[in-house]
Amino acid sequence: MKINLKNGIDKLLFGMLQKDVVAIYGKPTKSYKDEDENVILLYNDQKFRLTFYVEEDLKLGYIVSSNEDLQLEGQKIIGKTMEVVKKDLAPKGLKTWDEESFDTFENYFNEDFWMIVQTEFGYAVKVELGAIIKNDEFEWKFKK
Repeated sequence: MKINLKNGIDKLLFGMLQKDVVAIYGKPTKSYKDEDENVILLYNDQKFRLTFYVEEDLKLGYIVSSNEDLQLEGQKIIGKTMEVVKKDLAPKGLKTWDEESFDTFENYFNEDFWMIVQTEFGYAVKVELGAIIKNDEFEWKFKK
């Protein structure tokens, strides 16, 4: 399952509507609204949590995944230490990481690509990818 920096993951592209995602992956395992009224779709088989922003006409703007097959430029991420992830991804342009620690988790955030790698007990367990904002506007990648 390929991470496409600034674009999405697998067949998902930032800017898709719910109907576009359902056409590809079928009915979600679960759907609900968060505290901001954004729509969240969960796909257990793909290990996706997808956020559709209410203030952006319910376009896909954020993807969270813990799928073991996630790859960036042929490098798997889940299950690796952050030291290995950083070494693997540095040649791909992901060189600067802001670190934040809480409880048993550490978040490593790369602002240029709006990507978070979350580790627990020293190993990557989750990747979060957000749509890029440029000049206060989202750069939607999905074209109808």
